[in-house]
Amino acid sequence: MSMTQQAEPAVDTPPAPGRKQSDGRTRQRPLALRLLARPEVGVFLGAVAVLVFFLFAAPPVRDGSSMANILYQSSTIGIMALPVALLMIGGEFDLSAGVAVITSALTASMLSYQLTMNVWVGVIVALLVSLAIGAFNGWLLVKTGLPSFLVTLGTFLILQGVNLAITKLVTGNVATDDISDMDGFTQAQNIFASTFEVGGVNVKITVVWWLVFAALATWVLLRTKYGNWIFAVGGNKDSARAVGVPVTFTKISLFMLVGFGAWFVGMHQLFSFNTVQSGEGVGQELIYIAAAVIGGCLLTGGYGSAIGPVFGAFMFGMVQQGIVYAGWNPDWFKAFLGVMLLGAVLINLWVQRTATRR
Repeated sequence: MSMTQQAEPAVDTPPAPGRKQSDGRTRQRPLALRLLARPEVGVFLGAVAVLVFFLFAAPPVRDGSSMANILYQSSTIGIMALPVALLMIGGEFDLSAGVAVITSALTASMLSYQLTMNVWVGVIVALLVSLAIGAFNGWLLVKTGLPSFLVTLGTFLILQGVNLAITKLVTGNVATDDISDMDGFTQAQNIFASTFEVGGVNVKITVVWWLVFAALATWVLLRTKYGNWIFAVGGNKDSARAVGVPVTFTKISLFMLVGFGAWFVGMHQLFSFNTVQSGEGVGQELIYIAAAVIGGCLLTGGYGSAIGPVFGAFMFGMVQQGIVYAGWNPDWFKAFLGVMLLGAVLINLWVQRTATRR
């Protein structure tokens, strides 16, 4: 071959039809693993299993009015579980959420009754108080660097004592006075505690609010910059701050969202029963946190969804009412909740490992 002879250009042979070239690094994961990576899949399957179980174990559950009651119980838990879940995704949790509900209801009730004002004045002031409690929790957490467990445990004890002491001081009793005959009560009740009919079955308005809030929270998490901030600060707040995420604002606003949820549920309780017991709310914070955990949120933060806690709250409502409809001893309810919580944690751990396994 002469020195001036040129080599012919190489001809690439096209891949056989229907075959894709891959270097092994971009291999598509199976659909099952991609579904398992979603935090709400496990709790959805669990909720279906619990529903099917009680449909057979407790025949009254099949009645429309019974299911409406189950949804109502689920909604009162679910409305609070949503902001608690967002807070947990952001890497924190709030032990004062249960008593904060009662604080909000007491504020609206006593302010309206004692000052003989339109109940809407009390409702608005209660909203400001609830947001202020959330802002205080968030501010103290950010400024001191203390764990949210300690900060909100302190707030829990403060609110528990204040609720009882001020109610006794103002009303001379452990419960507030009946406000059902005051101006604005009917309008507020229509918003927070009304009932409407669907197919001959009475459904509480809280069920609608629950689903609306769930849809809104899902949109915020998946479609907004604020949702990205929540995941970022929950995953690693220092890294999030380094790339420009407003960590302080995000943390404080998440606690304020819990305050908003406490206000809304507190108003529902007030306008449903016309009066409030000052000692209630203790222990409910664990129910809200458990519903979020069962819904796929991790205590370590940075992982979860808004749909998962919806199914988690439904499981709570289903078990709570299903035990009654089955004629079992209701004292077993907490035992069932403990089993559900431990089972959910183990399932979530298995799902994570399976979803991340190559």
